[in-house]
Amino acid sequence: MSPIRVLVVDDDALVRAGLTVMLGGTPTLRIVGEAADGCEVPDAVRRLRPDVVLMDIRMPQVDGVTATERLRRRADAPKVIILTTFDADRQVLAALRAGAAGFLLKDTRPADIVRAIETVAAGDATLSPTITRQVIAMLGTGEQGAERAAARARVAGLTDRERDVARGVARGLPNAEIAATTYLSVATVKAYVSRLLDKLDLDNRVQLALLVAQADTDD
Repeated sequence: MSPIRVLVVDDDALVRAGLTVMLGGTPTLRIVGEAADGCEVPDAVRRLRPDVVLMDIRMPQVDGVTATERLRRRADAPKVIILTTFDADRQVLAALRAGAAGFLLKDTRPADIVRAIETVAAGDATLSPTITRQVIAMLGTGEQGAERAAARARVAGLTDRERDVARGVARGLPNAEIAATTYLSVATVKAYVSRLLDKLDLDNRVQLALLVAQADTDD
């Protein structure tokens, strides 16, 4: 199997260098390049063809949220993992809604960063249950009734089984745990998740989790 191609995007040269050194010796990864601002991302992605982008959320010209939004419009867009010094805030929520497959704190252990990159490259999300709960909690603050109603309308057409799987995703559970709680095989859960993403026109399971959580938020 070819190494996972990774692009590191951060306005701090020391952070970029540190990540490159930490991750560069990992057999499953290949650091293909760096970028110092979100405005450099489109060209870097076009030239370097990364599988995963580690994206700083706060940059002086084009921030990580905007860069992620622009990147995810590409048909061949790489997966994005947001890097932040904050546990969870509104910018992180915005980035996840824009299509990021998860986020990591910058002080995350190198082994956990590698695992997260591998997880995202394989098509899953990297969002721990703890972080998922924090992000979902933000949905209950300041959300307008119209947005909740729109979310509920989108999930109204789900079957009972689809809803069970979607709620497992919203709780931050991996496929194996969802399978155990729904008495399905892991392969069947994967198929349900793929079907849900297509049915609801979503990029990844993080967006599915946010949509279901918003629909389940009390008025």
